[in-house]
Amino acid sequence: MRILFAGTPQPAVASLDALIQAGHNVVGVLTRTDAKIGRKRVLTPSPVAQRATDLELPVIKSDSFSGAEGQAAIEDIQELQPDLGAVVAYGGLLPQAVLNMLPKGWVNLHFSLLPAYRGAAPVQWAIMNQESSTGAAVFRLETGLDTGPVFATMTRTLRPEETAGEVLADLAVSGGALLSDTLSDIAAGSAIATPQQGEVSWAPKITSRDVQIDAHQPAGVVLGLINGASPAPGAWATLAGDSTKTQRFKIGGAAPVTDIPEQGKAPGEFIIEADRVLLMCHDGAVELTKVQPSGKKMMAASDWAHGVDPSIGLHTSATHPTEFDVDKG
Repeated sequence: MRILFAGTPQPAVASLDALIQAGHNVVGVLTRTDAKIGRKRVLTPSPVAQRATDLELPVIKSDSFSGAEGQAAIEDIQELQPDLGAVVAYGGLLPQAVLNMLPKGWVNLHFSLLPAYRGAAPVQWAIMNQESSTGAAVFRLETGLDTGPVFATMTRTLRPEETAGEVLADLAVSGGALLSDTLSDIAAGSAIATPQQGEVSWAPKITSRDVQIDAHQPAGVVLGLINGASPAPGAWATLAGDSTKTQRFKIGGAAPVTDIPEQGKAPGEFIIEADRVLLMCHDGAVELTKVQPSGKKMMAASDWAHGVDPSIGLHTSATHPTEFDVDKG
């Protein structure tokens, strides 16, 4: 089969590599247009575009299939004459006319066990909801959001100390292998797609407002929020204390705590030891592993704690919902 690969962010690169390494005939790549990155807002090709250039594959850049840009993308796709499209986090919707273009249709690798966590941020919401496992599914694309029949799935355990970035990096590799095997089955005519079954839940894109830390929440909720939001957009709060006023403070990772050396600490207060930093919550504490003080880079929490005023703490008021209910979309 002649395969058109569609993807944009770094996790999709592993799937592209998996298809190439398995010998699939990838004839080109569809990705989103260059984005302004960093403080200097440098126009930068997507990670998938960069990898495709390294592989000397034709690259089609488009954010939609309307207007002049969309028509040009459609014509470029037609010129490549692909039989099937393989999508991994492309970041845009494919209209029915585009879905109908390819003889064998389009398949999508999604990082959840569908129909759970349909949407843009399935791993992030699974972690924030303290799920014990997640997975990946390869399914046939149709116009509904992640609604198509499923060819294959895989399951992965979630550990409470893992961040969304770490889980996505792992799923990108194992999911890429699942996608590659599915494409081989489709080419051989042995693939069977089964309608999705089970309870539907949603995983919309996460914004900074969704991940403001409220230390009055249970420790499990705070832990899930921190790790689900890492590396982006990053869970945050403001620091309270004589020396810090109300500086914004990001937390890039956390781990569960089984022992609390000091009693009587209020939610939002820190316990700073030689090798760890604990944040008190409603019913316990979490250990902070990475933090980013205002105006500085992300660092180990233990490094940040050197010389910190022991009276420092987090402002505990927050504006995000008290529960992360994916069914509310």
